[in-house]
Amino acid sequence: MLAPPGALTTTIHYYHCRLVTRTHSYSQCNLDVVQGELLPKVDSDIDSVLGLAVFYQYVRTAALNQQLTHCVTIFTSELFAHCLNIRCLSVTHTTLSDYEVQRFRNYLCDRQLFIADVLALKSVMSNFHRKSTIVHSSQQQPTRSAADLNTSELVELLQQSAVEHLTTFRQLEARDFGSLAMLVTTDFEALYAYKRGDYELCLQLSTQNVRTLLYPYLMPTVPTFPQFIQLLDDDIVSLTALILIVNPTCRREFSHKMSITQLTLSLHLMSQCQLKLDQVTSLLAQTFHDIDVAQAICPAYRTMDHLTLKLIKHKLLAYSNATVI
Repeated sequence: MLAPPGALTTTIHYYHCRLVTRTHSYSQCNLDVVQGELLPKVDSDIDSVLGLAVFYQYVRTAALNQQLTHCVTIFTSELFAHCLNIRCLSVTHTTLSDYEVQRFRNYLCDRQLFIADVLALKSVMSNFHRKSTIVHSSQQQPTRSAADLNTSELVELLQQSAVEHLTTFRQLEARDFGSLAMLVTTDFEALYAYKRGDYELCLQLSTQNVRTLLYPYLMPTVPTFPQFIQLLDDDIVSLTALILIVNPTCRREFSHKMSITQLTLSLHLMSQCQLKLDQVTSLLAQTFHDIDVAQAICPAYRTMDHLTLKLIKHKLLAYSNATVI
């Protein structure tokens, strides 16, 4: 099968350029430069380089009143051959050998380049590196996904920092408004302990918070904004999503319908830890009593609280019945 004309021309140019760049007698050749005006149509990059060189000459002479001592539209013969060689390699998806790279570097260090040389070199090397990177990444390396990046430590530090700031906020609330409403300062710490899997600490903090918050009527709330999803557990996130599906306007009325009181959150975390630590049976009666009290004092408009309390009771009953059976 014959190669297409374009591919055949590229192959011929490629071998001619390699012959020039590997010839040790190139310095003895009488043709040391290549005039851009005499070149046939090579490609758009070379045409752009010649256009930029002419524009550079215009700026130097017309705008800056500086006279150039040499023509700007000429290339050093070997460098031009190197540029064509690299151009052909980029088309055929071939890489330069170590020998060719080192030889090219030595040549650049030993020569004084023309303006057109620098522009042509920058243009072809930019295209070569871009195409080589695309081919290398698509053919030799698997695509990296977000899961491949080790961001777990960063996420952990960000969550820890957020909890520290929220706890400081609670402490300021307790200092400034403690006489107006009963509140606890460790609700976010308990939430974070549950998130980390430290169920013993979460159970201890949540139980203390329930004992403190059980009977007072006024208490602060914990918002279920999307920004808090990182800290909230699956049950709370699922309830939030269900409420928004049923009534999307709740997003605009976030204060009551889309927040949860400290008492309800503490009861939820306490019961979850009891389930994780298999302590439901011994504490079931006391936990049910606490849930009943919370339901009695919770206003009817607090949708999130009532749904969460019902879910807690249902999970505890299901676990208790399964254990008895």
